[in-house]
Amino acid sequence: MGKKPDLFTDFEQEQIRIAIENAEKNTSGEIRICAERNCPEPSAFDRAANYFLKIGMDKTSQRNGVLIYIATDDHKFAIIGDEGINKQVPEGFWDSTKERMIGKFRTGSLASGIIEGITAAGEQLQKLFPVQDGDKNELSDDISYI
Repeated sequence: MGKKPDLFTDFEQEQIRIAIENAEKNTSGEIRICAERNCPEPSAFDRAANYFLKIGMDKTSQRNGVLIYIATDDHKFAIIGDEGINKQVPEGFWDSTKERMIGKFRTGSLASGIIEGITAAGEQLQKLFPVQDGDKNELSDDISYI
């Protein structure tokens, strides 16, 4: 993971971290944000899928991790859910989540769009993977910079 670029203000980073923390309070699921300026792969989805594996998101106990990847300068992003959550979310859920995020991005607020995605993923994770006794935060809530 690279040095933190100036993609978000300190306040925005804290708001994103708090959104993840709040979303994960009621679920055993894990949400991560990964950001960089440019996407070096042909698609944001490919980049997100590779990074998903690289940081071990496929190793959560219930396979219920969600990664939101964003390349800010390229205006690309993707949402990846692990097999545990993908088997259970309603059809079209990830597409509708992306549309909600795009709505916020269009207003010029990158952080608000990301928080919208975190909130939507958290709502589904809470329904499908409620928090369990002894649940622990398996992955960092901080933005990961590539």
